[in-house]
Amino acid sequence: MDPHDLLADLAVSADPQRPGLYRAQLPDAWSFLLPSGGVLSALGLVAMERHLDDPRQTIISASTIFCEALRAGPLNVEVEVLRRGQAASQLRARVREGHEPDPRRAGLEVIATFACDREGPDVIGASFPEVKSFEASALSPEHKYRLPFLENFEDRLALGHLSRDEEWEAGPARYARWLRYKVPPRRGDGTLSPYALPPIADLMPPALLQLLGPTYPRFLAPSLDLTLHFLEDTTRDRVLVHSYCRRARRGYATAEVELWDEDRRLLAYGTQVMMLRRWPTPPSP
Repeated sequence: MDPHDLLADLAVSADPQRPGLYRAQLPDAWSFLLPSGGVLSALGLVAMERHLDDPRQTIISASTIFCEALRAGPLNVEVEVLRRGQAASQLRARVREGHEPDPRRAGLEVIATFACDREGPDVIGASFPEVKSFEASALSPEHKYRLPFLENFEDRLALGHLSRDEEWEAGPARYARWLRYKVPPRRGDGTLSPYALPPIADLMPPALLQLLGPTYPRFLAPSLDLTLHFLEDTTRDRVLVHSYCRRARRGYATAEVELWDEDRRLLAYGTQVMMLRRWPTPPSP
């Protein structure tokens, strides 16, 4: 499968008769079993930016609640401005299936803040993790289920083990991979689009696997929420996704993620709660 252009696939068109309503057509290229929650979050943010229409204010934070699973295809995005300010604005978007969705369906909800640059300290309290460099990291082998989402990336394992690896021991709940979009989603100034970050931030479940070990039964971990803070721009293509599972209990897990570029700039920080489900058993022949 040829890699897709994320920004082209997230393009929205405004309904001229209904202010605040945007329509999109998301292909299956950004799916695992269903479309990536991070991609759907990014779609809501793209519609918000279009609706805000203020190039001085850029995305600085977003929180998404996944109320139900959505399928690829036609999508409807309803945007509401909660507050429009001179320095910062807050918006809300609801993403649902279909161009005329069932009003009883919840879809997903994104709340985001867009803001202007302001004067203040420029410091960092986080440290780049001890992981392999991009060049030293091995290319991840092709997934036997051919997940469409991963076909859009060059994917290299920097820390941890894959679920299909053998003869390894459980260890710290940390996992890291280098990801490079095969079609880099760039803005007009050459920087990587901030909307390239939610899709790769939404890759935290393997951190829990490192703690559980190779003999633990396979599981699915659909997102219940995803929060992301957008911290810095980059012109680089390669992004390190470093995740840590803080706790798993009662069928849920809490994890966090840092996104770094090759120059050790912290691009974003995120958190997530995920639901843990058994991997579906294939039907008997």
